[in-house]
Amino acid sequence: MSIAPVYINDFRAVSYPVRLYSGKDALENLPAELKRNNARHAFILCGRTVSRKTDLIVHMRRILGDNCAGVFDEMDKDTSISAVTRAAEAAKAANADMLISVGSGSVTQGTRVVAILIAEKRPVDQLITQYPENAPAISPKLMEPKVPIVNVLTAGTSAQNRAGSAVKDPNRDHRMEFFDPKTRPVAVFWDAEALMTAPLSLVRTTTVSSVWRTTMNLGALRVGPLSEGDRLQAFRLARYALEHLGDGSDVTPRIAVCAAAFLQNRDADDGGMAAGKHWVERVVYAFATALFQMHTQIGQGEASAALTPTVMRKLGHRNPEAMALIAQGLGVWRDGDSIDSAPEKAADELERLFKNAGMPVRVAELKIPRESLPLILDNSLKNFNADPKREFVRERDLLLSVLEASW
Repeated sequence: MSIAPVYINDFRAVSYPVRLYSGKDALENLPAELKRNNARHAFILCGRTVSRKTDLIVHMRRILGDNCAGVFDEMDKDTSISAVTRAAEAAKAANADMLISVGSGSVTQGTRVVAILIAEKRPVDQLITQYPENAPAISPKLMEPKVPIVNVLTAGTSAQNRAGSAVKDPNRDHRMEFFDPKTRPVAVFWDAEALMTAPLSLVRTTTVSSVWRTTMNLGALRVGPLSEGDRLQAFRLARYALEHLGDGSDVTPRIAVCAAAFLQNRDADDGGMAAGKHWVERVVYAFATALFQMHTQIGQGEASAALTPTVMRKLGHRNPEAMALIAQGLGVWRDGDSIDSAPEKAADELERLFKNAGMPVRVAELKIPRESLPLILDNSLKNFNADPKREFVRERDLLLSVLEASW
């Protein structure tokens, strides 16, 4: 049979102002961003590795001069509530009127929460997404103005120009989720020197994350005239980056991953969300998020790679047209092929791509205890992004069997 997405006329697109600086010496534009945003006290947030094992922060302090109000370098991979709380206190003490995050997903997300904690006067429990029993999640409106944020990436991430953040609290059984459109960045930097500070292992996992997400997005059955271009180019860039990483000495694939993630976000802003998400995408995202948040030695790319082939084979039949579009985009399904064969064909090709990239394709390869699977499932049932209508709760037994089959 023949399969193709349907073009839609009814959609909503939103443009958010952001300046993007890319390439050699891009960071030299930092003073211009301070001036443009009337900021005099820029506060840098990063992790220990960037601060203590590279010269990047020293370089940035030199560029900022007296306008650098200080550095907090204790942001962690977990984006823990303790780290962001201490960062917010340090930023307040420095009278910060601009926050500059330096890192990848965790630091970028954490910086948004710092901006929220600086501005909002309510208790933290009133600022996070609420999960009523057997009802849709509720995200509170955070109305206070926020200090401007600048994101300097060391690795490609879709967090670079979004507004949501997830924070870990060891005293809770799920992540604390914050959302505030006012925490979108005023500027994003893909500086060549900054991007080359990331080890190849991190670049590989972020690249696989981008390949996974852009591949899943190919399954949209309905596309708008703005979002389709974003979607297809994001996929091409992510695949290019994965195929050209090599020894990691070339910055071009690293910038390609940044661009793929940026376009992935623009796809959503340009009306792509109207197409809805298929079950494979939603379930893998929920499982992978719970998995790498519980086992912090695992990256998002590894988690997604380990889960996707099995989840696709088990649940792909629920959205066969979406699987056919994905398989078509991967070059393994053509008009005339049985649509029932699409999930298996797509799963086989993704398994091949992930293996060639040195990624695991079974959860057991992640070397985590099998006993953690039920808790991973429990945390997956509280993922608002994957399951805003709380449909997963009704599918608990099925989802547990799929997770176990992924082992």
